[in-house]
Amino acid sequence: MAPKLLYAPPNCSLNLTTLSLRIKCKQQNPWHFPLLSATAVRYNSTVLLLALDTCDARGSVAILRDSALLGVVAHETSQDYSSWLLPAVSGVLRSAGLNVANLDAFAVASGPGSFTGLRVGLTSVKAWSEVYAKPIAAVSRLEALAVQAQGNEPYVAAFVDAHRSQVFGALYRRVGQDFERIGEDTVLAPDAFLERVAGLAQGQRVAWISMDPERLTSQARWPEREKSGERVQMSSTVLAPLIGQLGYRRVLDGKVTDALGLEADYVRRSDAEVFWKAGAGHAR
Repeated sequence: MAPKLLYAPPNCSLNLTTLSLRIKCKQQNPWHFPLLSATAVRYNSTVLLLALDTCDARGSVAILRDSALLGVVAHETSQDYSSWLLPAVSGVLRSAGLNVANLDAFAVASGPGSFTGLRVGLTSVKAWSEVYAKPIAAVSRLEALAVQAQGNEPYVAAFVDAHRSQVFGALYRRVGQDFERIGEDTVLAPDAFLERVAGLAQGQRVAWISMDPERLTSQARWPEREKSGERVQMSSTVLAPLIGQLGYRRVLDGKVTDALGLEADYVRRSDAEVFWKAGAGHAR
C-alpha cells in the first residue's frame, strides 16, 4: 500500500481519507503552517528541503520550500522503515512536482530514538547528500518537541518514551524566539528526569511537552509539579515539518554537515554494545 499524503498545497492531490486527521492536527497544533521564521535571510533564492524523522514508529517525511510546508507523509503502518521510507519520499516529492535532484538540502532527526529507525533515516540522507552534493542539517527530535511548547515559562522540558521504563529527555531555556539546550540529551527513569529538570531549572517554572505525557504524569512526584500550576502539553506526533523548519534555519546559519560528518545521537548504547561489554567483563 502506498503511503498516504497527509497534506498538500492546493495544486497537489490530497487523499481524502486523511482529511479528518489533518483537521484534528490543525486544531491541536497547526504543524502544516510555518511555525518558525529565520532570523536573517542571507540570500534571495528559495531553499527546497526534504525532512525526515525515523526515530520511532511515529515517523514522517516532509518537503518544504523555505519554512513553508509543501507536503508531508506520516508513518501510519507496521512496515519497517527499510521498506516504507523510499516510497514515502518518492510520493511526497511527486506531490510537489519535484525529485531528489531538485532539492537544496536535507534535514534529519538525528536522535534520540531507535537504533534501527535512525540508521535507516540517516543512511538514506547520507547517500542522497553524497550523490547530489547537498548539505545536511541534523536536528534533535527533542528540540522539535520543545519548539511546540506554549506559554511563557523560562524553561521547556521535552521528553518521549524510550521504553525499558525510561524516557529520552532534554531541558531548554527560552532565549527570545530561540531555545538553548541546558546540558545534553539524556535517557533516564521518569522520576530521575523530573529530579534532573527540577535541579537545572533552579526553582523556576517549566513547560513540559511530550508525545507520551503519561510517562511523567504517572509518577509519584508529578503532583508536586501540578500543584505549582505546571502540566504536560501534548505535542504533535508528526514532526518532520518542524524538523524541516529547524533545519531550514540551520541552513541559513551555515550550521550544516555532509555525509561524512553526520552522526546519530543514540543517547543510549545498543543492546549489542551492552552485551559485548558485559561478556568482555566476564571474560576478564
